[in-house]
Amino acid sequence: MKPLSFSQKQNAVLAWWHDPFYRNCEAIICDGAVRSGKTFCLGLSFFLWAMARFQRQQFALCARSVGAVRRNLLPPALTVLRKLGFQVTERVSQSKLTVRYGRRENIFFLFGGKDEASAAGIQGITLAGLLLDEVVLMPRSFVEQACARCSVEGSRLWFSCNPEGPGHWFYQEWIQKQKERRACYFHFTMEDNPALSPRTRAAYRTRFRGTFYRRFVLGEWTAAEGLVYSFFDPAKAPPPPCGPFSHWRISCDYGTVNPASFGLWGQKNGTWYRVAEYYYDSRLEGRQKTDGEYVKDLVRLASGRKIEQVIVDPSAASFLEALRREGWPVRKADNDVLAGIHITAEALQTQALVICNTCPDILREFGLYRWDSRAGGQDTVRKEYDHAMDDMRYFAMSLRESRPVWSAGWAERGKF
Repeated sequence: MKPLSFSQKQNAVLAWWHDPFYRNCEAIICDGAVRSGKTFCLGLSFFLWAMARFQRQQFALCARSVGAVRRNLLPPALTVLRKLGFQVTERVSQSKLTVRYGRRENIFFLFGGKDEASAAGIQGITLAGLLLDEVVLMPRSFVEQACARCSVEGSRLWFSCNPEGPGHWFYQEWIQKQKERRACYFHFTMEDNPALSPRTRAAYRTRFRGTFYRRFVLGEWTAAEGLVYSFFDPAKAPPPPCGPFSHWRISCDYGTVNPASFGLWGQKNGTWYRVAEYYYDSRLEGRQKTDGEYVKDLVRLASGRKIEQVIVDPSAASFLEALRREGWPVRKADNDVLAGIHITAEALQTQALVICNTCPDILREFGLYRWDSRAGGQDTVRKEYDHAMDDMRYFAMSLRESRPVWSAGWAERGKF
């Protein structure tokens, strides 16, 4: 096995649970910049602590979704554990890992905390330890319910996150009260990750501007202000690429009094391009449209292409039903605004999503979509010029989740 290189701060996180200096701590918090190495070292430390201190106990690994746990937390940690001689068995259908080392064995359950209803999923279990990755993206009710499950003697709480605004409940209740909570706190920058080259660090610094730069690069808990996607330059939107696309999807923000916005997305070489759109403002046009008329507009936008999914505003019940009756493969969008903005920003920065110059309405909204400075330190966007922004956010969120797709009375489960 090739020796691993850890920074001083990563080594401190790996060792905190058997360091006499932190012997009175009952929790650990790691926050800071993106790609700073905090998730990897915290996850590895969690497994090592659990296996060193406990036998035949239950633990929980939590993120916004079970898919996020499998995608962000497990691969790097489990790779190292297996190389160290640990045996790891996963039962995907049960969202459960069994980890063995010698005669020791413990079980690790995976949980997703995406909304208020998620708290019921973890209620009732008894845990010896809990790790919450991206804790600021989870509802407070889920986090508090999960923490309450840790009743085994010697249990510990483990948190990681990128910063949000200073009004966020986790910042107020945990980071600001770390001594009262008996938590040790480690703040990470990209310099704390030895796996990042200077060139890579420089590239990340040029990707973000405004609020996202201060949070994701500098790791600051700062109030949101100005344009939401201040890094995006509509003037640089490219034309749609030539040649065939491998997949097609449509995202919809439904409106009757407010504008309706539909985006046509095509995938080519791993990138999703918004190549066309439909935008209807009933106030400007002087007439509201029916659900049936909107279905016909969507048909024209699709232009005979094979559409794999239509991701729709979850509040648009009548429109969803109209699409189902016409046989479209629809799914309700995830409408978590702040999590969606973060995921969309990352997708735009990494060019997983590209907006083409054939979509003037969304390009116009990029220059108008702003944070609400009147929100008193809370992250809130103004409810104006946000219709194409919302349908883009629905689409970006759909790429991060695995959910059922419903069509004309039948159901098929798949990963997207």
